[in-house]
Amino acid sequence: MIIEYDGAPFVGWQRQKNGLSVQQKLEEAITRFCGEEVSVSAAGRTDSGVHALAQVIHADIEKPSTPDVVRDALNYHLKPDPISIIEVNVALSDFHARFCAVQRHYLYRILNRRAPPALEQGKVWYAPVNLDVGAMDAAAQCFVGNHDFTTFRAAECQAKSPVKTLDAFHVARMADEIHFSVSARSFLHTQVRSMVGALRKVGEGKWTERQIGQALKARDRTRCGPLAPPCGLYLLKVDYSK
Repeated sequence: MIIEYDGAPFVGWQRQKNGLSVQQKLEEAITRFCGEEVSVSAAGRTDSGVHALAQVIHADIEKPSTPDVVRDALNYHLKPDPISIIEVNVALSDFHARFCAVQRHYLYRILNRRAPPALEQGKVWYAPVNLDVGAMDAAAQCFVGNHDFTTFRAAECQAKSPVKTLDAFHVARMADEIHFSVSARSFLHTQVRSMVGALRKVGEGKWTERQIGQALKARDRTRCGPLAPPCGLYLLKVDYSK
């Protein structure tokens, strides 16, 4: 299934004891639809407040049905939660939403204008000061490639290694917004938000491209800079091998 959701009301994708998660709401909807207790897996475990435009999930159900019926039934049972099943397909028996993914794409949105957001409140990071997009894009290239991202990972990150390979990182202005587009096979906990927070300092003229490179090489979380809020982050797309 391909789903979209507003992450604001949830503690994140994964089930937790301290609040409602997207995973819990989906599993409950499936149970109401087919009477089965199932476990739903996702391509990316988004954090609290992070949104998704095309999250990929999978679940094994025994009830005979068609993709369209599953989509419509789950959307009915998900109301009024801000989660929508966009597309449903029958998967191969060995498909796994997380482990079969070969690349994940994230988008971070900054609203860069003097006027605060009205319609986009909770969907963007508001920046009323002018940001140098060219400087941020140039500095973002420091992150591309294979690196130890200790500086840009959360202290509670459970990944076995801080080493990741970023395939692409682009910063571009789109009218009043600045979009940070980043792609990799996998990411560390809060890695994208940490990098965006540091790049905003570059855009404000407070950090340089050289300082970004030095912070990366330091492998020291205290050199990270500010953490961008989750409201501007979106899981944009997930790729799978054909």
